[in-house]
Amino acid sequence: MSAFLPVQLDTTRLTLRFLDDNDTAAIYALFSDPAAVRYWSCPAWQEMAQAHDYIAQTLQHYADGSALRWALVNGEQAVVGVVTLYHFDRQNARCDVGYMLARPYWGQRYMQEALKAVLDYGFGTLRLHRIEADIHPDNAASVRLLQGLHFRLEGHLRERWFVDGEISDSLILGLLARDWRSAN
Repeated sequence: MSAFLPVQLDTTRLTLRFLDDNDTAAIYALFSDPAAVRYWSCPAWQEMAQAHDYIAQTLQHYADGSALRWALVNGEQAVVGVVTLYHFDRQNARCDVGYMLARPYWGQRYMQEALKAVLDYGFGTLRLHRIEADIHPDNAASVRLLQGLHFRLEGHLRERWFVDGEISDSLILGLLARDWRSAN
């Protein structure tokens, strides 16, 4: 795979930019909040070293072309969340999307705004055919968000993940490029 060049996406209220070492504290604050990571794939972080590792992995993903992760930066220059395109399958022109928003910004439609920009980029510049999301069934807000962006519920996988000693199911939602284009 080839490296990803830094790509900035701009929305009405956000700048989506590549992460760097200066984002470590903000990323730690985001992922150390137990409420924010309640439906995430790992428990809340306990050590700043986890944020350093996350940034290092992100930089490696940019270099090897395995994932694209953007910091969501608001008008006050605060990192309010992240969006990631990952698990690229270039042969089938598909990937997964994941995202996290800091709790103080919930309910303000920041993630809808950010995801719209990322989906436009994915289906446009990257020429993806399909983007998928794996969501915890109890995360109703995330399911509503994705369905509002024209994702379709395609499956329910029982007892798929162990996270922090708890087994959980997954809802799989998918969005095709043609559905995205016809809705926008």
